[in-house]
Amino acid sequence: MSIFQEKTTVIRLEQLSDENYFLELHAPQVANTGQPGQFIMLEVSKGSDPLLRRPFSLNRLADDGSIRILFKVVGRGTEILSHSVKGDILPILGPLGHGFEIDTNRPACLVGGGMGIAPMLFLAEKLSKIEGRQMEDIIILGGRNRRELEPLVGDFDRLGMKLLLATDDGSMGVDGLVTDVLAGEGLSSDYILYSCGPKPMLAAVYKELGDSGVSCQVSIESVMACGMGACLGCSVGARDEGYVHVCTDGPVFKAEELEW
Repeated sequence: MSIFQEKTTVIRLEQLSDENYFLELHAPQVANTGQPGQFIMLEVSKGSDPLLRRPFSLNRLADDGSIRILFKVVGRGTEILSHSVKGDILPILGPLGHGFEIDTNRPACLVGGGMGIAPMLFLAEKLSKIEGRQMEDIIILGGRNRRELEPLVGDFDRLGMKLLLATDDGSMGVDGLVTDVLAGEGLSSDYILYSCGPKPMLAAVYKELGDSGVSCQVSIESVMACGMGACLGCSVGARDEGYVHVCTDGPVFKAEELEW
């Protein structure tokens, strides 16, 4: 797997809500090689404050050499990033990590919550290109409220897959959680489920599948300092091997491999 260091150029920054943004970058090397579920480490400032790069999932890759990330302002790094302007130079490292293992012979159910929706679009676009699959595939997205979720829905809606929504306050879609929607679908063992979101959500999704026989892959969200396995700061518990590292062993894992 090739990993590149690119000095990317900001193409566009779009504010979606009070805290959420799309950032589009010209990054042809990553755009040509990135796979669904992989991520980049992005340097948000020209100086040393903040010192460390920040990890972001690949939300969309385009043939024109551009990539897009979705981010939420949660600290100093993302606050700086939210003030990016067209033409800014932002160094990145990537694509990093192991992405989703796509099974072209099985219908898919994609479950994304909050910022975990970000890698789901790249995966959904990939799956939508498999002939004859759109009518079977299901996308379930969840957020806190309509304001957070609505700006993300259009990109998924145009793919022609069954799209189901949930919000914590009931302002869009089902009043509840993505697991409430998932329970209503009653997936058969023919399905493969791909999910990304907060760890409690992923644990609940995996628990909901129970003994249904549905195969499940999860993308783990984690704070990272290096993205390459050197700092060991993104360790998570594994069922049989002690610990695994989200940046190098993941971020995508088979759900049964992890300790929930």
